[in-house]
Parts: sequence; C-alpha cells; structure tokens
Amino acid sequence: MATVPSVSYSITVRLEVPAGGKAVSALTHAVETAGGVVTALDVNTAGHDKLRIDVTCAARDTDHAQAIVDQLEAIEDVVIHKVSDRTFLMHLGGKIEMKSKVPLRNRDELSMAYTPGVARVSMAIARNKEDARRLTIKRNTVAVVTDGSAVLGLGNIGPEAALPVMEGKAALFKRFAGIDAWPICLDTQDVDEIVRTVQVIAPGFGGINLEDISAPRCFEIERRLRELLDIPVFHDDQHGTAICVLAALTNALRVVRKEIGQVRITMAGAGAAGNAVLRLLLAAGARNVIVCDYLGAVHKGRDDLDESLRWIAEHTNAEGYSGDLRGAVKGADVFVGVSAPGILNGDDIATMADDAVVFALANPEPEVQPDDAREHAAVVATGRSDYPNQINNVLAFPGVFRGLLDAQAGGVTQEMLLAAAGALAAVVTPEELGPNYIVPSVFHPDVATAVAAAVRESAGGRARGFTEA
Repeated sequence: MATVPSVSYSITVRLEVPAGGKAVSALTHAVETAGGVVTALDVNTAGHDKLRIDVTCAARDTDHAQAIVDQLEAIEDVVIHKVSDRTFLMHLGGKIEMKSKVPLRNRDELSMAYTPGVARVSMAIARNKEDARRLTIKRNTVAVVTDGSAVLGLGNIGPEAALPVMEGKAALFKRFAGIDAWPICLDTQDVDEIVRTVQVIAPGFGGINLEDISAPRCFEIERRLRELLDIPVFHDDQHGTAICVLAALTNALRVVRKEIGQVRITMAGAGAAGNAVLRLLLAAGARNVIVCDYLGAVHKGRDDLDESLRWIAEHTNAEGYSGDLRGAVKGADVFVGVSAPGILNGDDIATMADDAVVFALANPEPEVQPDDAREHAAVVATGRSDYPNQINNVLAFPGVFRGLLDAQAGGVTQEMLLAAAGALAAVVTPEELGPNYIVPSVFHPDVATAVAAAVRESAGGRARGFTEA
C-alpha cells in the first residue's frame, strides 16, 4: 500500500451537485478529509439548478479510493453518477499499436509495399541476410519476452497478466529511444521451450529483452540464448538494474567522498537482480562485499549453495561472516537491497558507518522505510517515484538498446554495461549533484542519448557498416 496518495490510484468521480451555495468547496473538503488529494475539478455540464462535475483525485490504494467516494456520497444533495479508475482507463484496449510508416494511397504504392515489388526486396535479403537490418524493421525492433513467472513484485501471475506490463515496457522503448518493441508473452515456463521459441522468432528482431522471468531459470535462458543468437540478449531485471545501481552508487559515493574500492557494501538479495548488481559492482572495483539472502550471509561454509550462490560465496565475504543481514549491515558504508519489504528498520541503519548510503529498492515497499533511513544515512535511494533518487530501469534499457541497435552489436558485454553506467552517472553534473539528486530524472533529455552513445562506442560504433539509408 502506498503511504501517500498516488496517481497510480487516481479516480475520476462524476457527480451532480446543486448549482448554488458552497457545493464545489464541499467536494474538495470531503476529499481532503478522507485523506485524498484533488488533482482536477472540471464542470462537465452546467444548468440553472444542477452542476455535473468531474472530480479527479489521488488515493493511497483501492480501499482508500472507495473511502473517498463514500465521503463524497455522504454530502447532502450530491448524486454520484460514475466512478472511473484512471489507471484502468489508460489500459483499455492496450497501450500500443502498429502503424504503417509508408503511405498506401494508390495501386502504385501498394505494388511497391507489397506484391509484386516486395519480391525484389525479399530476394535481395535471400542473397544476403544482413540486408534484413537495412531493409526491414529488424534494425529497430526488440522483442520483450516474458513467461509471467516474476512480474514486478506480483510473482508468478502468468503470461496474460504480464501483458500490460510488457505493453508498458514497449511504450517506454518508443518514448525514450524511438525503438519499436513488441510484447512476447509465452505460455510456458519450461526453459527448453522458452529458449527454442525465442530462437525461432529471433530473425524478425534486432534484439531480445528478457523480462520478469524468475531466477534461477533466467540465468540459463539468457546464457543459452546468447550462445545461440547473433543479436543482443539483455535481461533487464539483471543488467538494467545493475547499470542503474552502479550509476547511482558512483554519484552517491561522490557525495560522501568515498571510493568504491574502499567501502564496505552489504547487499540483500541474491536472485537475478542481486547477482547482476554484484557482478557489475565487482567489475567497477568493489572489493569488500557481503551478500545476504533469506537464510543470511552467503559464505563458503553453507551447504545449500547452488551454482549462482557458490559463485557469490567465492567472490565475496572474504572473512567468512555467517550471521544475518542485521549483523552484516552493522558498520557497512553501503546497503543495496533488491530483495523484500521491511527487512530492516531505522535502528539497523543507525549501526552503519558515518555518511552511509542506503539503496532500498524493493518495490513497491522497500527493505527499510525511506523516512526512517534518512534519519541516519547521508544518501537514500528507492525504486519509488514518490521519494528523491528513484532508481528506475527506464534510465538504462532504452539507451542501451538504442546503442546496441545502432552499432549492430551481436551481443552485450560487461564493458558495455560499465560504459552505460558511467554515461548515466555523468548526466548529473557536479553543480547538480547532491544527497537528493544522484540520478537524473527519467525525463531528462540527455539520458537515453548519453547511454546510447557510450554503448555504441563500446560496441565498436558503426564498424559493421550500418547505414541510415
């Protein structure tokens, strides 16, 4: 549940009130009394006796929205006509569409776009498959692939329920990087079937974005697809998160004047995101890291280590700490949480080193309440939009794929991820940098272009002969 009213629980209430008196002010007062926030008040129709008004307001959750409606209905002479959930209205009929880039106004245009003229283009590609990047949508198209097994913080809710999220991802690709992305929601959670399905649809795409696939299956799926395909495969839950965390930590450490190679880092979460974040932090120079999962610190002495946890144990926790998360946080300079809500409190943060950095990224409820963490830490970041320093993957993946597609990259390397993180961090200028501004807004005009340029350069630019024609 949101702690403050949010537009994600925004409703519009259409109602009738008497035309005279203080009816309008009574509506505003009722919403505020119920704890909501009025964001718009529009007179829909006006008559001598009655006004029809649309009241738009933000609530904390569904139950709170209903409480606001009840408060409005309790006003004397108010008649409720309709209540609309603005989030559901936005999703009616889906959020994306396909449209033609070329006109089809007459027989000549039709004969060039389709048969018989298109046959010449098809034969050219048959002679040289690389021409598909130049002559088709492949050059600018990404498949957003999921099996619905780990959707947001909602869990294994299936491919149909994942579709609105994947549509949203596709819309973000278009908005921030001009990339045409399409949701591919698979009705299977079998690794072999997923790998084979993506393999056989890959010719139509310039890149594959794996999304919301649960660990540890996601590791194998990504590894096998990277071996099979000659286009980039990017698991956003892993690598998008890692890029954003490293960029944010780079700037947070600048704020507190500490070096990544000298700080002690405690992480909560050893799944897909945690594993990728750890690997990128180590590549960036981190030396002293302890990773905790729900059983406590990951160390070589545990007898439950799978392949992923074994790798973590071999590359972290050199002193063999075997206690719980609270003990691991004590004295740490940095906490990075990509795990579960409410596992720490303000007292735990108070035990950290001076000028501590706290990234509590579980969404929608973080590992520690931001207000509690702020009492003791110098820099606090979350995954939420209602607090400063939101670490959001949309800061990374549009620019990353823009750079990969422009460079015709055949894969994704660690050097590209490091380059993307460095470029993202650099968008925040020294004059802007501060405890409440360590990452730019997702709407900052330089984010996608800066990240894309860094990835493109790391990938070798246009060395493979990509042209705009």
